Amino acid sequence: MQIVRWIVGVVVFLALLLLSLLNAEQVRLRFFNLATFEAPLIFVVLITFVLGVAAGLLVGAVKVARLKGQVSRMRKEQRRAIEAPAPHGATPGATPASGPGFERLRDQG
Repeated sequence: MQIVRWIVGVVVFLALLLLSLLNAEQVRLRFFNLATFEAPLIFVVLITFVLGVAAGLLVGAVKVARLKGQVSRMRKEQRRAIEAPAPHGATPGATPASGPGFERLRDQG
């Protein structure tokens, strides 16, 4: 499996190297007629890719943080529920209809 990773890494590197050699011409970027920036096309493509990856990671990190907070709140609620006594002194019974409110049925039966 390790050799497959190396092969894939070398292929991706060579593809990016070829892409950069074929797209070396200068391009001009205009930012709303306020600023102009000239750079090689591959540089612009790679910067755009890196910014996209960074935005995706940021969104993912925010989602993970939100989910961790939710899990923490749910664990606290679960701990409180375990520590709190059951309502009306209810205890789980070993037989059917043995909880609170079923005393009348046992007395009648």
